[in-house]
Amino acid sequence: MKKIGLREANLHFSKFMKQVRDGEEIIVTERGIPIATIKPIIKKDNILSKLKALEQRGILKPATKGNISNNVPLAIKGKPVSEIIIEDREDRT
Repeated sequence: MKKIGLREANLHFSKFMKQVRDGEEIIVTERGIPIATIKPIIKKDNILSKLKALEQRGILKPATKGNISNNVPLAIKGKPVSEIIIEDREDRT
């Protein structure tokens, strides 16, 4: 999360909006006191923008090995997780 002064925000508004568009959150301060937060609006159905926002915040790192693609779901072998959970719950009763 980046902190900027109100004057700097006014002078370089379009620059900071580009950063917000890329997923970064910005805190605007006046004389060192936070007065506003500017953050991107992320569509609920857009997983790629959510991942990019998490990368920008330093919470996630993109994969560097293997053939993982952001556009193709991974096929996982074995039973679906839902079946495993149901079986586990049945074992407990």
